[in-house]
Amino acid sequence: MINFAAIDFETANKEYTSICSVGIVIVREGQMVDSFYSLVKPTPNYYPWFYTRVHGIKKEDTMNAPLFPEVWKLASEKIEGLPLVAHNKSFDENVLKTTFKHYRMRYPNYPFFCTLEASKKLLPSPDVIENHRLPTVAKYCGYDLSNHHNALADAEACAAIAIKLL
Repeated sequence: MINFAAIDFETANKEYTSICSVGIVIVREGQMVDSFYSLVKPTPNYYPWFYTRVHGIKKEDTMNAPLFPEVWKLASEKIEGLPLVAHNKSFDENVLKTTFKHYRMRYPNYPFFCTLEASKKLLPSPDVIENHRLPTVAKYCGYDLSNHHNALADAEACAAIAIKLL
């Protein structure tokens, strides 16, 4: 796969509709050529301490952020015609589908691929790699993920993994 969009969502709480940030990296001909990042006003808009501790985003950060439909209008232009790739696609794909349903938006059935699944198949642990967490696999693939749980940094790491493994 040489053309795709790597995507990552951070959520404000346990609800899949609570997207608070999205990061996207566009890969064409095996090269990262474009990116997109936005904060999103989540629904529902509350942040348990654990979630803020993980990604650093607080309610104050997203109070004036656009809602998901506004953000996705911009994001969808960048990913048009591209398959999506995520590390642990079950989370990101479910977040996206659930949020589309919440806003009564028509879901375009994006093809989704998973770098987590690929790493488990191609890099068995502990023989090749100690675990399949995003930072570990990214490092193995030559990407230093120093800002884990920033949606854009995670999307960049996912893109680097996909370029190597998919």
